Amino acid sequence: MKFGVITFPGSNCDQDMIYVLETIMGYDVVNLWHKDTDLQEVDCVVLPGGFSYGDYLRSGAIAKMSPIMGSVIDFANNGGYVLGVCNGFQILTESGLLPGALRHNNSHKFICKNVFIKPISTTAGITADLDHNRGYKIPIAHGEGNYYCSNETLEDLKANDQILFKYSSQSGVVSEAENPNGAVENIAGVCNRAKNVFGMMPHPERAADSELNNEDGLELFKSLINHMSIA
Repeated sequence: MKFGVITFPGSNCDQDMIYVLETIMGYDVVNLWHKDTDLQEVDCVVLPGGFSYGDYLRSGAIAKMSPIMGSVIDFANNGGYVLGVCNGFQILTESGLLPGALRHNNSHKFICKNVFIKPISTTAGITADLDHNRGYKIPIAHGEGNYYCSNETLEDLKANDQILFKYSSQSGVVSEAENPNGAVENIAGVCNRAKNVFGMMPHPERAADSELNNEDGLELFKSLINHMSIA
């Protein structure tokens, strides 16, 4: 299995993602540059966190116009697997690959801390193997992580089992008290209808190493990989 991790100007989590996938998990990884158009026959494209193009205009609004995104969109539309984390999630919504948008945190402050997220979808690969009765401790680090969508889109997400995670307590209780940024219904991640494009604000790559005393994020990667259908 081969992963491609994209580096945009301003990315700062690309090497963390490469380290987890390559060194900890043992998979082949190529570092793709934003000006590339060749995805090098990867099985999964990863858009990492950071501040692509300085978050000018809106987070992800300029990155969506990078040459590589045309290839990523074609790849996704043909069934290829794509994962966007934090800024990567923002880029995927700006590109139209995922529904909704990420707005400024309701506090209008940058938030960097550990949170707990409860798996919601039982049919999406990244959550299918997880324990749906508990919260997973995954860090967040964002200023624009407030997920928003219309009521119609929200109903579609629920009907199609596209809500991946919700902010929760450690025991898996979803409440307003556990919502760090004002996201609609505590949503921390969603997928597309075909369930091959995934986006989430928390950083699983920052919770996937025993040296950090937290390997909850590793379980997300394992679940995704277990359910990737590689032709």
